[in-house]
Amino acid sequence: MKKAVKKKVTLPIFSRAGEKVGDVEVTEALFAAEVKPHLLHTAAEAYLANQRQGTTWTKTRSEVSGSTAKLFRQKGTGRARAGSRRSPTRVGGGAAFGPQPRDYRRRLPKKVRRQALCGALSSRAAAGDIRILESLELEKISTKAVVALLEALGLEEDVLLITDTPSEVLRKSARNLRGLMLARAEELNAYEVMRHHHLLFTKEGLSRLQEVMG
Repeated sequence: MKKAVKKKVTLPIFSRAGEKVGDVEVTEALFAAEVKPHLLHTAAEAYLANQRQGTTWTKTRSEVSGSTAKLFRQKGTGRARAGSRRSPTRVGGGAAFGPQPRDYRRRLPKKVRRQALCGALSSRAAAGDIRILESLELEKISTKAVVALLEALGLEEDVLLITDTPSEVLRKSARNLRGLMLARAEELNAYEVMRHHHLLFTKEGLSRLQEVMG
């Protein structure tokens, strides 16, 4: 019986000038995994639900101010029966079945989160949307330098830049760019990978991601 041949997966490495300088071999389980759409959908739903604060609050009839006295007598007026001014059917009354504070958080098993992330990264790798940056060292805070870097790489919008730990210089240089978002490798999730069209890893960020994902 023949042994299965291990597939070699590589990603391109680029210099700051936008020139390809080589390839780097990456983990097959991370960048060439099976893509399961239902897991991606589940991970995205859970991520968005976890962003909700759940603090919306409407007052019920027991919480609004107003007299509880009966507005007019029960019979003989020709009108419908009316009780408290706090009734939801009256202007200024409490809300009926209105939203109340609640916890929207959804917990996904660690295995599901990992499989969804691997599937999202594999999908981006197969489409050629992942690049590795050879070096990213800024001497001073400069948004212009970051813009020039993205233009040289042909990534002018919707880019997720993944590093090990973003420096203060890089963070301040990139914070005003609408088409660029920074992310730490160990905090990467499937939703952010799917939401952005291009993924740009630093060498340190790629190494950290493969270390965390085992």
